Amino acid sequence: MSEKLQKVLARSGVGSRREMESWISAGRVTIDGKVAQLGDRVIPTQIVRVDGHPVKLAAEAEQICRVIAYHKPEGEICSRTDPEGRPTVFDRLPKIRGSRWVAIGRLDINTSGLLLFTTDGELANRLMHPKFEVEREYAVRVFGEVTDAMIQKLRTGVELEDGKAAFKKIKASGGEGINKWFNVTLTEGRNREVRRMWESQGAVVNRLIRVRYGDLLLPKHLPAGGYTEYALEEVNYLRKLVHMDYETESLAKPEDKDERRRRMASIKRAVRKHQIALKNPEKAPKAEKKPQQDKPARPAKPAFKGKKRTRV
Repeated sequence: MSEKLQKVLARSGVGSRREMESWISAGRVTIDGKVAQLGDRVIPTQIVRVDGHPVKLAAEAEQICRVIAYHKPEGEICSRTDPEGRPTVFDRLPKIRGSRWVAIGRLDINTSGLLLFTTDGELANRLMHPKFEVEREYAVRVFGEVTDAMIQKLRTGVELEDGKAAFKKIKASGGEGINKWFNVTLTEGRNREVRRMWESQGAVVNRLIRVRYGDLLLPKHLPAGGYTEYALEEVNYLRKLVHMDYETESLAKPEDKDERRRRMASIKRAVRKHQIALKNPEKAPKAEKKPQQDKPARPAKPAFKGKKRTRV
Protein backbone atom coordinates (compact mmCIF):
# COMPACT_ATOMS: atom_id res chain seq x y z
CA MET A 1 0.00 0.00 0.00
CA SER A 2 1.39 3.40 -0.98
CA GLU A 3 1.80 6.31 1.44
CA LYS A 4 2.59 9.99 1.09
CA LEU A 5 6.30 10.55 0.55
CA GLN A 6 6.72 13.13 3.31
CA LYS A 7 5.01 10.85 5.83
CA VAL A 8 7.27 7.90 4.97
CA LEU A 9 10.41 10.04 5.16
CA ALA A 10 9.35 11.49 8.50
CA ARG A 11 8.65 8.05 9.93
CA SER A 12 12.08 6.90 8.72
CA GLY A 13 13.66 9.58 10.91
CA VAL A 14 14.97 11.85 8.17
CA GLY A 15 13.20 14.86 9.68
CA SER A 16 9.79 16.20 10.61
CA ARG A 17 6.98 16.06 8.07
CA ARG A 18 7.10 19.84 7.59
CA GLU A 19 10.84 19.65 6.91
CA MET A 20 10.26 16.87 4.38
CA GLU A 21 7.63 18.89 2.55
CA SER A 22 10.12 21.75 2.29
CA TRP A 23 12.88 19.43 1.04
CA ILE A 24 10.58 17.87 -1.57
CA SER A 25 9.58 21.33 -2.83
CA ALA A 26 13.27 22.25 -3.06
CA GLY A 27 13.98 19.25 -5.30
CA ARG A 28 16.20 17.46 -2.77
CA VAL A 29 14.29 14.17 -2.93
CA THR A 30 14.12 11.62 -5.75
CA ILE A 31 12.01 8.51 -6.31
CA ASP A 32 13.57 5.85 -8.57
CA GLY A 33 15.90 8.50 -9.98
CA LYS A 34 13.23 11.12 -10.71
CA VAL A 35 12.81 14.35 -8.75
CA ALA A 36 9.88 13.96 -6.39
CA GLN A 37 6.92 16.32 -6.19
CA LEU A 38 4.63 17.17 -3.28
CA GLY A 39 1.75 14.73 -3.36
CA ASP A 40 3.84 11.78 -4.59
CA ARG A 41 3.20 8.44 -2.93
CA VAL A 42 5.67 5.58 -2.48
CA ILE A 43 5.84 1.91 -1.53
CA PRO A 44 8.70 0.29 0.46
CA THR A 45 10.21 -1.34 -2.67
CA GLN A 46 10.93 2.01 -4.37
CA ILE A 47 14.33 3.71 -4.15
CA VAL A 48 14.12 7.08 -2.41
CA ARG A 49 17.13 9.36 -2.06
CA VAL A 50 17.59 12.61 -0.15
CA ASP A 51 20.44 14.78 -1.42
CA GLY A 52 21.64 11.70 -3.31
CA HIS A 53 21.74 9.48 -0.23
CA PRO A 54 19.44 6.43 -0.13
CA VAL A 55 16.81 6.25 2.59
CA LYS A 56 15.76 2.90 3.97
CA LEU A 57 11.98 2.74 3.73
CA ALA A 58 10.06 0.46 6.06
CA ALA A 59 6.41 -0.28 6.52
CA GLU A 60 4.90 1.37 9.58
CA ALA A 61 4.57 -1.99 11.34
CA GLU A 62 8.32 -2.66 10.90
CA GLN A 63 9.51 0.64 12.35
CA ILE A 64 10.52 0.69 16.02
CA CYS A 65 9.82 4.09 17.51
CA ARG A 66 12.45 5.36 19.94
CA VAL A 67 12.14 8.40 22.20
CA ILE A 68 14.75 9.99 24.46
CA ALA A 69 14.67 12.80 26.99
CA TYR A 70 17.60 15.22 26.87
CA HIS A 71 18.40 17.67 29.66
CA LYS A 72 19.32 20.71 27.57
CA PRO A 73 21.76 23.11 29.22
CA GLU A 74 21.79 26.84 28.49
CA GLY A 75 24.14 27.77 25.66
CA GLU A 76 23.17 25.01 23.20
CA ILE A 77 21.15 25.65 20.05
CA CYS A 78 18.47 23.38 18.56
CA SER A 79 20.08 22.98 15.13
CA ARG A 80 22.17 20.13 13.74
CA THR A 81 24.99 22.47 12.76
CA ASP A 82 25.87 26.09 13.46
CA PRO A 83 27.96 28.41 11.24
CA GLU A 84 29.22 30.14 14.39
CA GLY A 85 30.48 26.89 15.85
CA ARG A 86 28.22 26.95 18.90
CA PRO A 87 27.38 23.61 20.57
CA THR A 88 24.11 22.02 19.50
CA VAL A 89 21.66 19.73 21.26
CA PHE A 90 22.60 16.94 18.81
CA ASP A 91 26.28 16.85 19.78
CA ARG A 92 25.97 14.30 22.59
CA LEU A 93 22.99 12.22 21.46
CA PRO A 94 23.58 8.49 20.81
CA LYS A 95 24.40 7.49 17.24
CA ILE A 96 21.89 5.23 15.50
CA ARG A 97 22.07 3.21 12.28
CA GLY A 98 19.68 3.82 9.44
CA SER A 99 17.87 6.69 11.14
CA ARG A 100 18.46 9.89 13.09
CA TRP A 101 17.00 11.82 15.98
CA VAL A 102 14.27 14.37 15.30
CA ALA A 103 13.72 17.09 17.91
CA ILE A 104 10.18 17.40 19.26
CA GLY A 105 9.99 21.17 19.35
CA ARG A 106 12.76 23.58 20.26
CA LEU A 107 14.17 25.50 23.20
CA ASP A 108 16.03 28.77 22.64
CA ILE A 109 19.71 29.11 23.46
CA ASN A 110 19.06 30.63 26.91
CA THR A 111 16.43 28.06 27.93
CA SER A 112 17.28 24.76 29.63
CA GLY A 113 15.35 21.66 30.61
CA LEU A 114 13.43 18.81 29.01
CA LEU A 115 13.79 18.34 25.25
CA LEU A 116 12.41 15.19 23.61
CA PHE A 117 13.83 13.45 20.55
CA THR A 118 12.40 10.59 18.51
CA THR A 119 13.28 8.48 15.48
CA ASP A 120 9.69 8.86 14.22
CA GLY A 121 9.23 12.17 12.44
CA GLU A 122 5.47 11.67 12.22
CA LEU A 123 5.26 11.37 16.01
CA ALA A 124 7.38 14.53 16.35
CA ASN A 125 5.14 16.40 13.92
CA ARG A 126 1.96 15.48 15.78
CA LEU A 127 3.36 16.25 19.23
CA MET A 128 4.35 19.73 18.02
CA HIS A 129 1.03 20.44 16.31
CA PRO A 130 -1.23 22.86 18.27
CA LYS A 131 -4.38 20.87 17.50
CA PHE A 132 -3.33 18.09 19.90
CA GLU A 133 -2.84 20.61 22.74
CA VAL A 134 0.03 18.76 24.39
CA GLU A 135 0.97 20.57 27.60
CA ARG A 136 4.44 22.05 28.15
CA GLU A 137 5.26 23.22 31.66
CA TYR A 138 8.05 25.67 32.50
CA ALA A 139 9.63 26.90 35.71
CA VAL A 140 10.17 30.64 35.22
CA ARG A 141 12.17 33.10 37.32
CA VAL A 142 10.81 36.59 36.72
CA PHE A 143 12.60 39.84 37.53
CA GLY A 144 10.32 42.74 38.40
CA GLU A 145 7.12 43.40 40.28
CA VAL A 146 4.35 40.92 39.48
CA THR A 147 0.81 42.00 40.40
CA ASP A 148 -2.46 40.06 40.52
CA ALA A 149 -3.65 42.12 37.54
CA MET A 150 -0.65 40.95 35.48
CA ILE A 151 -1.31 37.32 36.42
CA GLN A 152 -4.93 37.66 35.38
CA LYS A 153 -3.96 39.12 32.00
CA LEU A 154 -1.53 36.27 31.38
CA ARG A 155 -4.31 33.79 32.16
CA THR A 156 -6.95 35.43 29.94
CA GLY A 157 -4.55 36.24 27.11
CA VAL A 158 -2.16 38.93 25.89
CA GLU A 159 -1.61 40.18 22.36
CA LEU A 160 1.75 39.30 20.79
CA GLU A 161 3.01 40.16 17.30
CA ASP A 162 2.03 36.66 16.10
CA GLY A 163 -1.38 36.54 17.80
CA LYS A 164 -3.02 36.18 21.18
CA ALA A 165 -1.39 33.92 23.78
CA ALA A 166 -2.43 32.76 27.25
CA PHE A 167 -1.09 30.48 29.93
CA LYS A 168 -3.36 27.51 30.58
CA LYS A 169 -2.05 27.42 34.15
CA ILE A 170 0.11 29.78 36.21
CA LYS A 171 1.20 29.19 39.79
CA ALA A 172 3.56 31.10 42.09
CA SER A 173 6.34 28.83 43.36
CA GLY A 174 8.53 30.94 45.64
CA GLY A 175 11.42 33.38 45.40
CA GLU A 176 12.73 36.40 47.25
CA GLY A 177 12.79 40.14 46.58
CA ILE A 178 12.07 41.08 42.99
CA ASN A 179 13.05 37.64 41.67
CA LYS A 180 10.01 35.37 41.81
CA TRP A 181 9.50 31.82 40.51
CA PHE A 182 6.35 30.69 38.69
CA ASN A 183 5.26 27.47 37.03
CA VAL A 184 3.41 28.11 33.79
CA THR A 185 1.75 25.76 31.30
CA LEU A 186 1.14 26.19 27.56
CA THR A 187 -0.31 23.91 24.89
CA GLU A 188 1.70 25.30 21.99
CA GLY A 189 5.33 26.07 21.26
CA ARG A 190 5.73 29.42 19.53
CA ASN A 191 9.18 31.00 19.38
CA ARG A 192 10.18 32.54 22.75
CA GLU A 193 6.50 32.58 23.71
CA VAL A 194 6.92 32.39 27.49
CA ARG A 195 9.50 35.19 27.55
CA ARG A 196 7.46 37.42 25.24
CA MET A 197 4.31 36.96 27.32
CA TRP A 198 6.03 38.14 30.51
CA GLU A 199 7.76 40.96 28.65
CA SER A 200 4.34 42.17 27.45
CA GLN A 201 3.60 42.89 31.13
CA GLY A 202 6.86 44.74 31.77
CA ALA A 203 8.60 41.81 33.53
CA VAL A 204 11.81 40.09 32.42
CA VAL A 205 12.48 36.35 32.46
CA ASN A 206 16.02 35.69 33.71
CA ARG A 207 15.72 31.91 34.05
CA LEU A 208 13.54 29.50 32.07
CA ILE A 209 13.46 25.71 32.47
CA ARG A 210 11.10 23.28 30.76
CA VAL A 211 10.14 20.73 33.41
CA ARG A 212 7.38 18.73 31.72
CA TYR A 213 6.14 17.65 28.28
CA GLY A 214 2.71 16.03 28.44
CA ASP A 215 2.97 13.84 31.56
CA LEU A 216 6.71 13.23 31.11
CA LEU A 217 8.79 15.05 33.72
CA LEU A 218 12.39 16.20 33.48
CA PRO A 219 14.14 13.25 35.24
CA LYS A 220 15.57 14.38 38.57
CA HIS A 221 18.64 12.16 38.26
CA LEU A 222 19.59 13.52 34.85
CA PRO A 223 22.34 16.19 34.80
CA ALA A 224 22.39 18.96 32.20
CA GLY A 225 23.85 17.47 29.02
CA GLY A 226 22.65 13.93 29.79
CA TYR A 227 19.93 11.88 28.12
CA THR A 228 17.78 8.88 28.95
CA GLU A 229 15.78 6.63 26.64
CA TYR A 230 12.16 5.90 27.39
CA ALA A 231 10.80 2.37 27.54
CA LEU A 232 7.73 1.06 25.73
CA GLU A 233 5.21 2.40 28.25
CA GLU A 234 6.28 6.03 27.79
CA VAL A 235 6.61 5.69 24.00
CA ASN A 236 3.05 4.35 23.78
CA TYR A 237 1.82 7.10 26.11
CA LEU A 238 3.10 9.72 23.65
CA ARG A 239 1.68 7.89 20.64
CA LYS A 240 -1.73 7.56 22.29
CA LEU A 241 -1.63 11.27 23.13
CA VAL A 242 -1.61 12.12 19.40
CA HIS A 243 -3.85 9.27 18.20
CA MET A 244 -1.15 6.97 16.79
CA ASP A 245 -1.05 3.16 16.98
CA TYR A 246 0.72 1.52 19.89
CA GLU A 247 4.25 0.16 19.56
CA THR A 248 4.75 -3.55 20.27
CA GLU A 249 8.56 -3.59 20.50
CA SER A 250 11.11 -1.69 22.56
CA LEU A 251 14.91 -1.52 22.59
CA ALA A 252 15.02 -0.78 26.32
CA LYS A 253 16.49 -3.47 28.58
CA PRO A 254 16.85 -3.81 32.36
CA GLU A 255 19.79 -2.07 34.03
CA ASP A 256 21.27 -2.97 37.40
CA LYS A 257 22.58 -0.46 39.96
CA ASP A 258 26.25 -0.90 39.00
CA GLU A 259 25.51 -0.29 35.32
CA ARG A 260 23.45 2.77 36.12
CA ARG A 261 26.24 4.12 38.35
CA ARG A 262 28.79 3.68 35.54
CA ARG A 263 26.53 5.39 33.02
CA MET A 264 25.85 8.33 35.32
CA ALA A 265 29.59 8.75 35.92
CA SER A 266 30.11 8.71 32.15
CA ILE A 267 27.48 11.44 31.71
CA LYS A 268 29.13 13.63 34.35
CA ARG A 269 32.56 13.26 32.68
CA ALA A 270 31.10 14.27 29.32
CA VAL A 271 29.35 17.26 30.86
CA ARG A 272 32.58 18.45 32.51
CA LYS A 273 34.45 18.18 29.20
CA HIS A 274 31.68 20.12 27.50
CA GLN A 275 31.83 22.89 30.11
CA ILE A 276 35.62 23.14 29.76
CA ALA A 277 35.27 23.42 25.98
CA LEU A 278 32.75 26.27 26.35
CA LYS A 279 34.88 28.27 28.82
CA ASN A 280 38.35 27.53 27.46
CA PRO A 281 38.23 26.22 23.87
CA GLU A 282 42.04 26.03 23.66
CA LYS A 283 42.17 23.81 26.79
CA ALA A 284 39.35 21.49 25.77
CA PRO A 285 40.23 17.78 25.89
CA LYS A 286 40.64 16.06 22.55
CA ALA A 287 37.42 14.45 21.41
CA GLU A 288 37.21 10.73 21.92
CA LYS A 289 36.58 8.51 18.95
CA LYS A 290 32.88 7.86 18.58
CA PRO A 291 31.63 4.28 18.19
CA GLN A 292 30.63 3.27 14.70
CA GLN A 293 27.70 1.19 15.84
CA ASP A 294 24.71 1.98 17.97
CA LYS A 295 25.16 -0.08 21.12
CA PRO A 296 21.88 -0.84 22.87
CA ALA A 297 21.75 0.60 26.37
CA ARG A 298 19.65 -0.21 29.37
CA PRO A 299 16.89 1.78 31.08
CA ALA A 300 17.58 3.96 34.10
CA LYS A 301 15.26 4.78 36.99
CA PRO A 302 12.43 6.85 35.45
CA ALA A 303 10.79 10.13 36.41
CA PHE A 304 7.68 8.84 34.65
CA LYS A 305 6.10 5.44 35.30
CA GLY A 306 8.21 2.94 33.41
CA LYS A 307 11.83 2.07 32.78
CA LYS A 308 14.35 4.08 30.83
CA ARG A 309 17.98 3.78 29.92
CA THR A 310 20.67 6.37 30.34
CA ARG A 311 23.71 6.90 28.15
CA VAL A 312 26.09 9.58 26.92
